[in-house]
Amino acid sequence: MMKQLHTFDDIFDTQKTFRLLLNAMANPSRVVSIQEGAEKLYGSKREMLTLAMTLLDKNTGFYTFGHTELDEQILLLTHAEKKTLEEADYVFVTEKEHLPEAFAKAKRGTLENPHTSATLIIGCSGERNVSCSISGPGVDGVATFQSPAVLKEAFRLRAEQEYEYPQGIDMIFVSPEGELFCIPRMVKKEE
Repeated sequence: MMKQLHTFDDIFDTQKTFRLLLNAMANPSRVVSIQEGAEKLYGSKREMLTLAMTLLDKNTGFYTFGHTELDEQILLLTHAEKKTLEEADYVFVTEKEHLPEAFAKAKRGTLENPHTSATLIIGCSGERNVSCSISGPGVDGVATFQSPAVLKEAFRLRAEQEYEYPQGIDMIFVSPEGELFCIPRMVKKEE
């Protein structure tokens, strides 16, 4: 008898994770937990694999920065196509040092089709020790919250790209513990 390695349900667990992701995307800075789904997977980046299984299918392209195990698991479990960084719909950034290249080369969408931009899924620590203020869609006025240090760097790198409205890149931040928050492309950092 073959041993089952993953107990993540392709229907129920992906639906639950997707609802949590939508809640976080609609409410920037709100932290949600995808730990329940991640615990049903194995590997060193279970939280990222949970998002991959929720967002990817054979019609979407992805790119990972040098994480062979995550690459192999995504290919095996989602049947999504591995693409170049410039072509990928979803870019998995497991290490902070890859952020500059990710922002410089990821798809930014077009003026006519801003939704064709990439989404960066960025690994971060669970520590939220940097105060950050944001404004934009889904934020009532200005919201201030405690965030991981990598968010400040991500905002800086995204601003360097000087996207023309409504172009931009959506960001999903996820910790190894499965805590997740989102910063949609139109949400801005307030000084």
